[in-house]
Amino acid sequence: MSAMIDRPPALLLAFAPGRRGNGTIDSETILSAEGLTRRFGGITAVEGYDLRLAQGDLVGLIGPNGAGKTTVFNMLSGVLRPSAGGVAVNGQDLTGRPAHRFARAGLARTFQNIRLFDDLNVFDNVMSGGHMRLGAGLWPTMLQLPRFWRAEAAIRERAAGVVELVGLGPHIGRRAGDLSYGDRRRVEIARALASDPQVLLLDEPAAGLNPSETAGLTALIRELVNRHGITVLLVEHDMRLVMALCHRIQVLNRGRFVAEGAPREIQSDPAVIEAYLGTRRTRAGAA
Repeated sequence: MSAMIDRPPALLLAFAPGRRGNGTIDSETILSAEGLTRRFGGITAVEGYDLRLAQGDLVGLIGPNGAGKTTVFNMLSGVLRPSAGGVAVNGQDLTGRPAHRFARAGLARTFQNIRLFDDLNVFDNVMSGGHMRLGAGLWPTMLQLPRFWRAEAAIRERAAGVVELVGLGPHIGRRAGDLSYGDRRRVEIARALASDPQVLLLDEPAAGLNPSETAGLTALIRELVNRHGITVLLVEHDMRLVMALCHRIQVLNRGRFVAEGAPREIQSDPAVIEAYLGTRRTRAGAA
């Protein structure tokens, strides 16, 4: 295999996020945002958002409906161009660049609404994520040069390992559209992981899951962070999951930063309580 795709033959090993060429872990900031702002006409959806993520961080981004969380995700992943501010991955300024540049820099994401190729099987869906970052490129692919075949072998190997990691091994050949909702969520996460990301953005990964599926998802995210060193930023409305899982939490309300801290700090922060409940309800509860 070529140097760029040389990796151990199975899965657990396949993750080497944050590693430099000398094999050491880079503990510096992997994903950063400064002053991110997005306006839609005369409406400001997000204003002055800042973020610093290092290797192995697990951060939750929460807030009431309409707080601007998904807009932040879209700017962090290149889906939306910010009206002001900047985004960098591994120190590389990617502000205004298209989404595939973010993917090639080591960032992957899922979406609030599942976006799979329903007519393809699980394995082919996951492989499609690998091609985003690990593919051989246009000409080697068109001409089917040796580099193309090496890349294809590595992508297939990684896809098979990722499918096992997320617990979908028994369904690897099934059509994605025939899976349960919870398994479809796992396919989407597996497809994101197939690109060998350093940073994974999860947009409401527990939405629509039952308690058993949510518990399995929580265990999977912990494994990705603690065992494989992937950096995770997640938007989620399930507060039990967020409080139990995240190292620290950011809170947005009406597009503006409200608070950041450890779960216990966030739970007792008056500004957070007001953002979720409103001043009137907060006072009523205290009466």
